[in-house]
Amino acid sequence: MEQSIEVPVGTAARVSVPATSANLGPGFDSMGLALELRDEIRLEVVDGPDTAAVEGEGAAELPTDGTHLVLRLARAHLEARGARVPGLSLQARNRIPHARGLGSSAAAVVSALTAAEALLPESVRRTPESLLDDAARREGHPDNVAPALLGGATVSWTRDDGVDGFATAALHVHPAVTPVVAVPETRLSTEAARGVLPETVPHAVAAAQAGRAGLLVHALAEDPSLLLPATRDRLHQQQRAVAMPASAALVEALRAEGWAAVVSGAGPTVLVLADGADAARRAADRMAALTADSGVMWRVRVPGIAGEGVRVESLQHG
Repeated sequence: MEQSIEVPVGTAARVSVPATSANLGPGFDSMGLALELRDEIRLEVVDGPDTAAVEGEGAAELPTDGTHLVLRLARAHLEARGARVPGLSLQARNRIPHARGLGSSAAAVVSALTAAEALLPESVRRTPESLLDDAARREGHPDNVAPALLGGATVSWTRDDGVDGFATAALHVHPAVTPVVAVPETRLSTEAARGVLPETVPHAVAAAQAGRAGLLVHALAEDPSLLLPATRDRLHQQQRAVAMPASAALVEALRAEGWAAVVSGAGPTVLVLADGADAARRAADRMAALTADSGVMWRVRVPGIAGEGVRVESLQHG
């Protein structure tokens, strides 16, 4: 426990955090990409109970009291930092679809931790980058929280220098690389998607996956023409097809036509990494056409890459 910090009523912070797409095919649990689709929150210290007001995605479902995930995490983080607050008021505008493989839970974790830090006096405040370990532990893995914190594309790994936690590195992304997403109305929890994965994989599969992950780094940075072979996955997408058959069928159809299509995160959103703006428009048209008669409602978007991660603004300090 750090020294006790009193945070005055009226202290507030505003945070904007991007959606993220994890894995990108072969980069399972390690690679992620920030998308310019943002949740926004305002967190304020109040003299009263913890309350939440939510607009947008999930507004009709999310709690409006202290059980809201952002409020729970923010309060827990403040307590761990030795800060005392009478109450917290949350105003949230959600644009990231929930349980669709676009990092909504990672966005909640990152927004909670960064907003809580921004309520603290500037002299003790931690940078968003330094919150990677805390965020990854709350989320369970770093592939989404890293790009949410840093923006752009990232690769993360478990540290082996005797320090418990994770490290991450920013990946250069060629300016032609343009993400396109098809978001279905159906949901899939990360837990359900992970539940169908085998506990072990053959050595040949692991070796093939390592080669494609290395190629993906090169394709993202230097040669987007290689994105189709670079996004070939053998570790998790086929195994998860039973949990999201419509998404698996869309990925298969798109790849058969030459598009670098993958399942976004744990799914069921489908991501295409297109080579240029024109290709992205054509990919969006094909995704719309292929899903038109699927029996499932899909939203197709070209969100762009978020070069900047979480944005934090401290509004007032007593």
